[in-house]
Amino acid sequence: MDISIYFEPINKEGIYSCEENQPKRFGEFISTFTPENSFPDFIGQDMAIIGIKEDRNAFNNKGCSLAPDTIRECFYKLYKGSYKPKIVDLGNIIPGHNIEDTYFAISAVVSELLKNNVIPIIIGGSQDLTYANYLAYENLGQIINIVSVDSCFDIGNAENQLSSQSFLSKIILHQPNFLFNYANIGYQTYFVDQDAIELMNKLYFDVYRLGQVRANLEEVEPIVRNADIMSFDISSIRQSDAPGNKNASPNGFYGEEACQIVRYAGISDKLSSIGFYETNPTFDNGNQTSHLVAQMVWYFIDGFYSRKHDFPVKEKSEHLKYRVSIKDHKYEIVFYKSKKSDRWWMEVTCPTNLKSKYERQYLVPCSYKDYQLACKEEMPDRWWQVYQKLV
Repeated sequence: MDISIYFEPINKEGIYSCEENQPKRFGEFISTFTPENSFPDFIGQDMAIIGIKEDRNAFNNKGCSLAPDTIRECFYKLYKGSYKPKIVDLGNIIPGHNIEDTYFAISAVVSELLKNNVIPIIIGGSQDLTYANYLAYENLGQIINIVSVDSCFDIGNAENQLSSQSFLSKIILHQPNFLFNYANIGYQTYFVDQDAIELMNKLYFDVYRLGQVRANLEEVEPIVRNADIMSFDISSIRQSDAPGNKNASPNGFYGEEACQIVRYAGISDKLSSIGFYETNPTFDNGNQTSHLVAQMVWYFIDGFYSRKHDFPVKEKSEHLKYRVSIKDHKYEIVFYKSKKSDRWWMEVTCPTNLKSKYERQYLVPCSYKDYQLACKEEMPDRWWQVYQKLV
């Protein structure tokens, strides 16, 4: 499939210029689609940057369509780590006549990249584009998990038009449905209706308050490690660190916490696409927010090149296996600890006839804390959440 028809080139010279006698920066290692250079070959690459200038369904944040090139301007000037990046920048997706056309283009592009084991890094636009990213997995016939870093759930009203505040309800109601789990990281209670919290619990989705996450940021790693898609709303970062968003709030994650969460996404063997949404240069202060998003992209890439490829789905000889009996042997939880990374997984009871379908779901990323809970005869919440969906 020729996906180049969906893209327009970018003026790289207006964004980045090489400085003589200076160490090389990312802008010189990335093959970029420009008026002078043909559309880059993404086959065999690790990642592809996609800019999206689309904000027609943005809620109270018109102007986030301007973000892709401002983020690039900051990102291209960063130095790479101790790895050889295999990254292409495909340019900006041409906005469709209708927004549905843009969604179709995003879905087609992401689907093609995924088929070729290339991770899409989406920059710019509003968070409703997560819906288009989700649709790309339909063609793969793959049941997936989504993690959203956001101050609210964006569940909206199912009857309302798709927007950055209601995309999750559209994902949940989409048929055929291939969403296994949704996790929210960092919601702020005063931005969320209590009925929405109850709905999340009824659906056995994982939602974590901002204070809960910030109190123990390391516990975010297993949550992120279980996701296929990460959708990052920049308004979840406090206004002092990321003013470039009309919906920015005084409370939220610090910039360095956002970078840490994104690095967790990078080192996850399972995560296969990521989007950074809602950056609005119109409200920014000296490109402060674009600089932060560029650094978040840097941390994601750095995490990717630190992947251990130790998911215990096939070769379990590289893992230590622990069996823990709970409630007078009524339940037994099998834990796996990677010898490479010291990361933990636990096996959730799954009907034999469904094991092939949910092979990537019943092995649940967890932490040493979950193992300790099981040893104290306490069932980990992560185990129960997945068990309820499998039975």
